Amino acid sequence: MAKAIAALLAGAAAIALLTPPASAQQATDQQQTDPSKKTEDTKPAPAGVTLLDKILVISRTGETAIVSLASASHVDQEQLDRRMATTPNEMLLGVPGVTAQADARRVSSSINIRGLQDFGRVAVIVDGARQNFQRSDHGTQSTFYVDPELIKSVDVIRGPTANTYGSGAIGGVVFFDTKDAEDFLRPGETWGASVTGRYESNGKGWTTSASGAYKFNDNWDVLGNIVYRDYDDYKNGSGDTVAGTGFDVLSGLLKTTIRPSENSQLKLGWVGSSDGWTETSGGVPANDVDLKSNTFTARYNITDDAKSWLDLHINASYNKTNLDLTTLVPQNRFDPVTGLPVVLPAGSTSTFDVGTTGIDIWNTSRFETAAISHELTYGGDWVGDDVETGGTSGGDSFYTPSGKRDVSGAYIQDRLSWDWLEVITGLRYDNYSLKDSDNETSGDRLSPRITVGLSPFESASLAGLQFYGTYAEGYRSPSLTETLISGNHPAGVTFPFLPNPNLRPETGKTTEFGVNYKLNDIIEAGDAFRLKAAYFHNNVDDYIEGVTLSAFDPTSGCPFGPGIPICFQYQNFAQAKINGFELESVYDAAWGYAGLSASIINGHTISYEGERADLATIPSSQVTGQLGFRFLEDKLTVGGEVQYNGKPKGNPVAKDHTLVNAFASYQATDNLKVDFRADNLFDVKYTNPLNGGTTAVIYEPGITLKLAATMRFGG
Repeated sequence: MAKAIAALLAGAAAIALLTPPASAQQATDQQQTDPSKKTEDTKPAPAGVTLLDKILVISRTGETAIVSLASASHVDQEQLDRRMATTPNEMLLGVPGVTAQADARRVSSSINIRGLQDFGRVAVIVDGARQNFQRSDHGTQSTFYVDPELIKSVDVIRGPTANTYGSGAIGGVVFFDTKDAEDFLRPGETWGASVTGRYESNGKGWTTSASGAYKFNDNWDVLGNIVYRDYDDYKNGSGDTVAGTGFDVLSGLLKTTIRPSENSQLKLGWVGSSDGWTETSGGVPANDVDLKSNTFTARYNITDDAKSWLDLHINASYNKTNLDLTTLVPQNRFDPVTGLPVVLPAGSTSTFDVGTTGIDIWNTSRFETAAISHELTYGGDWVGDDVETGGTSGGDSFYTPSGKRDVSGAYIQDRLSWDWLEVITGLRYDNYSLKDSDNETSGDRLSPRITVGLSPFESASLAGLQFYGTYAEGYRSPSLTETLISGNHPAGVTFPFLPNPNLRPETGKTTEFGVNYKLNDIIEAGDAFRLKAAYFHNNVDDYIEGVTLSAFDPTSGCPFGPGIPICFQYQNFAQAKINGFELESVYDAAWGYAGLSASIINGHTISYEGERADLATIPSSQVTGQLGFRFLEDKLTVGGEVQYNGKPKGNPVAKDHTLVNAFASYQATDNLKVDFRADNLFDVKYTNPLNGGTTAVIYEPGITLKLAATMRFGG
């Protein structure tokens, strides 16, 4: 490890010393949004502009995080570059209330918001396309993969206030926006290209990325990106190699933007990945896995000249994920129908094909009645999941049932503004149906939202202080797996999975009180301070969770059969109660920046008999501090991050731990940039508490040093 540290530091120093001095020109942050969405409330601060002043791509009314009467966060390109992320979890570092769970390979992740995850409780969206892939397994159930190199920004909205972004998101929404040609090309350029090479010490990982953009004319441009990652098994904080953590993945992006008129825009995109790895069992290779994911999107926006009654958006998407699993060695299994022992021969296959189609249409009309300004947003959406699984009898796909699910909704929301008062009222209607060859179920519901915001002060120091309170509801339909899973447990021991076509949908009811505060020119001209804080309480009625039933209980419906006398079934609980506090703040000045974020989350379930139990999906409470300094006319940025993680109540594997990271970024010339990063600087051995439900404790990577260089060309 010492040799690796020395080699990386020496390489960084050599590049810096041998590179000619940079010109005075420096890269500037691009405004990552459609300019037609800007309103008076969303103009950048007259002094410094912080992350919380960036317009949210996910916003339906073009607002920034700091003026949003909701718990919203934005991660921009500068932050993503600084984090040199390999996984979605690294992209979301320091975002309060948000955690990602992944297996040891770190490639496929499930996002947790405020203790809720899996089966659509958190809507994960890439360029407008829902990511609904699901495979039954120990640990996380719903996963997605998007390479951080393809992403230019991430928006997060926590809680069911995000219910205009699709059905089921009672936890919240995470929106990944991929790069555009207009973000890549510099003023006056017709074409541009870049190549990035990166090495990571832990796992001896290599990343190669190449991007190219071309501008045909002012109304048509295109961008392409290809990324290849090749990683060996990493070592945890104790220096032990964690088997099965290596991977190699090829990802790509192709995106074009067409502007048919001054007030309209069409974006067509494709994001794909091809991934292969080996699953281990007891440290021995067991299965060869091949995964291919392709997402196709079309996003159209048109406004009227006055940007008043017409701000129409039409999004269409299709996402298809195919996972093929092939056994490498004979495996002792249990027949999924009879529960009797069988031998699964080498070469047996299981297939998981999940296709998700989505349509999302909305319009915002802006007008005034008397002295009250209105932003009236109305629209509808539909998402359809088509799941097909198969393969050799006794294969894993048997436990992820095939079927179809359709989820649709319509909503109307009015944002009223008058002087110091802002009121948001909304109503959403949801409908769902799901079926397989033997079962069919459906349901619908109306979900309201009301938010009141007050800005009562006029003095210069307090004019940017805003208080708000929200009550919002959301509605999540049961998934195909929760409803229809059946058969016998495949390995180790055998017991039946029982379907439950009578599952009731979940209803999230959240009360939230928050404060937004912004102040400019505090210590020096041009500096800025931004703060968002919120307390929330979420009651999820009819919460769905997997339970173990006893065959000795005649009321359980669990039959006696081969194997141990229990059954597994997804059932409703009377409630899941989750409450917590979140804080996000940043100070930005010419010399650098400082940030502090925190989240404290507690939660438990309550059965219909009144029995209380810890909620297994509660993440660590976190406090994250970030500090960065700018030198050499902003060409050099150095800094670090410290994050404290507290053990969730009742978690069997987690412990309190503190992580320290350091980074440096040097824009050596207009066309050469060098980045260095050290993650887990003190080699702490720790585990993600969300992995407490897996069959074995998975320890996260120990100290990891990263060095990257990016060369850019253009003309």
